[in-house]
Amino acid sequence: MRLRPHAFVAALAAAALSSALPVRAETGPADSAAEAATEISLPAITVSTAASRRMSDRIIASGLVAPIEEVNVQPLIEGQPIQSLLADVGDDVAAGQVLAQLSTSTLELQRAQAIAGAASAKATIAQAEAQLLDAESSAAEAQRVADRTRKLHEQGSASQAALDTANATAVSATARVTVARQSLEAARAQLALTEAQLANVELQLTRTDVKAPYAGRVTARNATIGAIATAAGLPMFVLERDGALELRVDVAEADLLRLKPGQRANLRAAGLSVPLSGTVRLVEPSIDATTRLGRARLAVDAPANLRAGMFLEAEILVAEHDALAVPVTAVGSEDGASTVMRVKDGTVERVIVETGIRDGGFVEILSGLGDGDTVVTKAGSFVRSGDRITPVDAPATN
Repeated sequence: MRLRPHAFVAALAAAALSSALPVRAETGPADSAAEAATEISLPAITVSTAASRRMSDRIIASGLVAPIEEVNVQPLIEGQPIQSLLADVGDDVAAGQVLAQLSTSTLELQRAQAIAGAASAKATIAQAEAQLLDAESSAAEAQRVADRTRKLHEQGSASQAALDTANATAVSATARVTVARQSLEAARAQLALTEAQLANVELQLTRTDVKAPYAGRVTARNATIGAIATAAGLPMFVLERDGALELRVDVAEADLLRLKPGQRANLRAAGLSVPLSGTVRLVEPSIDATTRLGRARLAVDAPANLRAGMFLEAEILVAEHDALAVPVTAVGSEDGASTVMRVKDGTVERVIVETGIRDGGFVEILSGLGDGDTVVTKAGSFVRSGDRITPVDAPATN
């Protein structure tokens, strides 16, 4: 049977329609799956939460141990040989303790001479006093004779020559009194000089004992028995005053400005299992023009196990307080400003922040973030402002 042309066309249209309908039914669910896959394929990015934590600002420095004050012990008298040494290196001595003794033989002779001179001066004074009494007596008698002669001369019983002789005798006797008084003063001055010389010899005898001016530890002894004591050369002994030691550290110019006396520090030394503590005692006011380093001095609290010249490391606590902080890796830089990538509702945005203390793996945020804000843990990894991500909390760290 043969179909008519119009019937053939109608059959073809029906077949095409029937084959097209199943295809449309299959493409609808595929589009929905693609859209879901797009949602699921957002990148998973590790994030951290800005939270308050204890932040400590520390300066790390190192240097050598040295005495806070060194005392050079020199002899107080010159030219006497050293007779004995009573202290050695490493000895702890008290203030006023005798460290060495000088020979006293020469000074003993000088003292004997001074004592004899004082006795002679006292005898001379006694003679001068007797001569003064005799002169004063003679002057008084001569004055009385002159007065009587003057009265007799007025009565006409004595001649003018007798009066002149009496007056001259009185003047001469008065002059002898003046001479006697001056001789007595000279004798007393000689006694004072001799006594001063004796006192000087006595003082030198006491100085033959070379004593420690302060308590401390003997770190050097340059004196030898038999040598002539002199202050012109090396000191006889060198002491660490009171055994007090300090750590002298060199720090960068910027760090030096943050140091202040009284700040605490933890000290570490090779060979010492017990940590030491100290305090910033002095921050020197000058900075080396060549190295651009400044120096700080730290007093050591318990220096019994330390020795001058040891190398120590110091961790100086400059500041400590609670502050908002994020991981250091979360902070980047753009156009000279510090930035973080904050995540809000799954969308990343770049935020400019002001940073402060860096302590370990965290940095203080002074402004730009709030407590509880979420930031990308590694600010420069694969994200830009405006990206959508799947946040993944970073593992807890101390």
